[in-house]
Amino acid sequence: MSKTTKQFQTEVQQLLDLVIHSLYSNRDIFLRELISNASDAIDKVRFEAHSNESVLEGNSDWKIKLIPNKDAGTLTILDNGVGMNIAEVEENIGTIARSGTKAFMQSLKDKVSSDNPELIGQFGVGFYASFMVADKVTLFTRAAGSIEAGCCWESAGDGSYSIEPCSREKRGTEIVLHLKEEFKEYLDEWKIRSIVKKYSDYIQYPVVMDVTRTEVPKGADGKEIEGAGTIEKTEEEILNSMKAIWARSKSDVTEEEYNEFYKHISHDFENPFRTIHFSAEGTSEFKALVYLPARKPFDMFFADRKKGLQLYVKRVFITDKCEELIPDYLRFVKGVVDSSDLPLNVSREILQEDVQIKRIQKNLVGKVLSTLAEEKEKNYDSYVTFWKEFGQVLKEGVHFDFANKEKLQDLLLFESTRSENGSFVSLKEYVERMPEAQKEIYFITGTSREALEQSPHLEVFRSKGFEVLFLTDPVDEWVVQALTEYDGKQLKAVDRGDISVDSEEEQKEKEKKREEAQKEFSDLVSLITDRLKDKVKEVRFSNRLTDSACCLVADEHGMNANMERIMKAMNQSVPESKRILELNPDHAILKVMAELHAADKDAPALGDYADLLYDQALLTEGSPIKDPLRFTKLVSELMVKAAAK
Repeated sequence: MSKTTKQFQTEVQQLLDLVIHSLYSNRDIFLRELISNASDAIDKVRFEAHSNESVLEGNSDWKIKLIPNKDAGTLTILDNGVGMNIAEVEENIGTIARSGTKAFMQSLKDKVSSDNPELIGQFGVGFYASFMVADKVTLFTRAAGSIEAGCCWESAGDGSYSIEPCSREKRGTEIVLHLKEEFKEYLDEWKIRSIVKKYSDYIQYPVVMDVTRTEVPKGADGKEIEGAGTIEKTEEEILNSMKAIWARSKSDVTEEEYNEFYKHISHDFENPFRTIHFSAEGTSEFKALVYLPARKPFDMFFADRKKGLQLYVKRVFITDKCEELIPDYLRFVKGVVDSSDLPLNVSREILQEDVQIKRIQKNLVGKVLSTLAEEKEKNYDSYVTFWKEFGQVLKEGVHFDFANKEKLQDLLLFESTRSENGSFVSLKEYVERMPEAQKEIYFITGTSREALEQSPHLEVFRSKGFEVLFLTDPVDEWVVQALTEYDGKQLKAVDRGDISVDSEEEQKEKEKKREEAQKEFSDLVSLITDRLKDKVKEVRFSNRLTDSACCLVADEHGMNANMERIMKAMNQSVPESKRILELNPDHAILKVMAELHAADKDAPALGDYADLLYDQALLTEGSPIKDPLRFTKLVSELMVKAAAK
């Protein structure tokens, strides 16, 4: 058999059923599609009027009118746009997925003009969304500037349609939807208003509807006439705001307008902390108006919180939770992104993964971070106020956004041993005021500054005058996993691994003292190690302690007590881990225990003292004691013995 080329066969009815029943997830969208088509039609006639003013026919009062008729069960969408002749109706409406807008834009492709209209219709299927709610659609239209008769097109969505000439005085298109019985709610004023407000509020042309109100007649003085009864008054009302302020120049928008728009989209009663309004051109063209709130929302850490920016394509609403445009650590950012060329799916409900989206996200993140950096540089006190609200969330970016890690680390603020309660230090400031002898950036993690200030792990650092950062947010445990160094200085946890903060001479002296202590207390250390073998990994002498008797230390890359608490709070299984018990060789308790051991190495009190040291170390790190009743009993007995001497 020889090779042949054939055309695919199209089952028109099945294709139409697919468009009607499977393409859109929300029936309300049919009105968005028809209003968008009407807006495109007006754009086209305005563009054509630049070279041929006669197409206006003396009518440039642009509007899209909605006419609900409950008696007839119809909803009419009327525009004074470019309209169509019979051939265009057959080509664009009579052919499924044939887009007149796409063909129009193709004809402009080689023309260089800043006035080219932005049109949203690309797929040629939006019109057929009408059949989701209507069992019959009638279309009347006449092309602008045409002396020919108008055209009437009608279909019940059953795979066929009728078309015939008709008399039509004005240019434009009129679409009459004969609504199915179960969808008569689309004739209610509140329903129409809500759909227009959600999807078409910023269409640049007025979407209008005749609204009838019952009111009391008024006299010449404007006061209601008593006893005059009521009258019905019908007026044409504009349903959309048309205030797409992101599409305007920054110089044309007042601060009051910015604040009003922020409150409208965020439902916040306060003015925003900062407003970021910009346009991007080149490989990625879009307009953005985003806001940094002044206060964190109550649901900022809720798992089911709605995230993402509002997405518009040529002022037509697509979604209010476009998560792909902003990373999770900037989930507090509110605002709008409007693009002309985002890769939407055919129903224009879903944003498709594409390099274009990543470019937009990169631009947005860059703008937000540069705005915060500028605020920190020029208005530090103001930035601190913002940090107290959103710093905990912003820190997440250090762990997740490797590309912007350097920008984010310069935005971080921490309390420290040298800052007052409620005051902060940046990493840059910390490094600048490090003593010459200090080689690393020291930090400690915990639940609160108050708890950390009492930690015995800080003793040697205080004696040396070395600053220690207090990391008290749960996310900090993940931040320091990603942020291992800054400006060439390693970050070092004061409660993990071994610590060396001494000069070479001091190290030699301490090593000598440690060896002496090891000889003096070797038997005692062995006893304590044996007593606590099920609780600790090792017992050793400490470089950290100057005043306290003991403390617990995690391995260099082990899990400390704070991380264990966080994991348990997240209902995560925590692996069994033992920490190291460090003893202060200069503390009096060791000498007391050594004397007791020399007198009677089997004295029961030695085991009790070892248990007390371990429980004491647990308390100072904020961990619970396994047997608090026994602990209090032993302490009470010691108090009685001390008082009896």
